[in-house]
Amino acid sequence: MRYLWLDEFLMNKPGVTKDIQKDWNWIRYQIGGKMFAAVCLGKNNEPYYITLKLEPSEGDFLRQQYEDIIPGFYMNKTHWNSVKPDGNVPDDLLKDMLDKSYFLVLSGFSRKKQKEILGGNGS
Repeated sequence: MRYLWLDEFLMNKPGVTKDIQKDWNWIRYQIGGKMFAAVCLGKNNEPYYITLKLEPSEGDFLRQQYEDIIPGFYMNKTHWNSVKPDGNVPDDLLKDMLDKSYFLVLSGFSRKKQKEILGGNGS
């Protein structure tokens, strides 16, 4: 995989946890218990896809611009997108996509829950 910075980049975001979903062989990155990104592993535990959430119009636009961005692998094809881990998506673009996915999922929580997730005291 060419995006060797990915795990550190995601784990440095406030409130992020990760686990392995063994049935799917995915490394899932979550905030508040909701997944915002995953590294889908193949037979030899090599990254097969990097999956993340985007606004539907942005995901559609990026899929038209980059052949290495496809509709979400085993996910809702409208909201989720998958990136080939050895493809030609620039690092800065992938980081931007991952940031947007993080904030998109975070914004789905109430303000109180956002503060709890981000380590605030909620008051």
